[in-house]
Amino acid sequence: MTKIDLTDKTILLTGASDGIGKGLASYLLKMGAKVAVHYNSNKASADSLVAKYQTRAKAFQADLSQEKEVFLLFERVVKHFEKIDVVILNAGVFLSHSSRSDPKDWLAVWKKTMAINLDSVGLLTKLGLDHFLKVGEGRFVYIGSRAVFRGETEEYLAYAASKGGLTSLARSVARSFGKQNIKSFIVSPGFTRTQMAESFIKTYGEERVLNEIALNSLTTPEDLAPLIGLMCSGGMDHATGATIDVNAGSHIR
Repeated sequence: MTKIDLTDKTILLTGASDGIGKGLASYLLKMGAKVAVHYNSNKASADSLVAKYQTRAKAFQADLSQEKEVFLLFERVVKHFEKIDVVILNAGVFLSHSSRSDPKDWLAVWKKTMAINLDSVGLLTKLGLDHFLKVGEGRFVYIGSRAVFRGETEEYLAYAASKGGLTSLARSVARSFGKQNIKSFIVSPGFTRTQMAESFIKTYGEERVLNEIALNSLTTPEDLAPLIGLMCSGGMDHATGATIDVNAGSHIR
């Protein structure tokens, strides 16, 4: 395991109870960080992380589709830890809404996707900026997607669009706030073996996914964690604004 010293870092990680977020939370805690473990519904999973690292982890519940809960989440994390060094914007949904569906149903999925994948990210960015400007420094890590650059299938137009907005936001933060000692990075995964991806695999088959990549196995959350840990540590500060692809060679730019 790649070792990165994060003992002086306090990190707010959204979507930390499942998938990429859970693997990342485990890694960051092993590296010594204090982690605010955000979750929506999987309390048991979040609590299991906290139980293992009681003095350095605390679980915070919030439905990111609800504006008031996003405000409250940030407020509670700051109140508990006093200072946040890094905000990792990982939480997201991957919801299907075929273009053949009824327009009202299609729009409902679009709005839910945007609320969670982009609106909450924008608000947490604003809250994070205010906090970082006050304390004098900070870092954002945005979990984007290969879909931003390659495009997605027609069932996932909202997902691709939301991640495109997230990526542009992250780049704009990097350009606008570097002089204030605030850095911003994007990690752009392809298919990662998580619960969210498993539903796609169940529908379309693992062979279809494996045929798209250059390697023999799907990316796992553990493949992403050391890179994100390095971003959190300050070791990649001069890559601020960069998008790092981790997609097993399925889309090479």
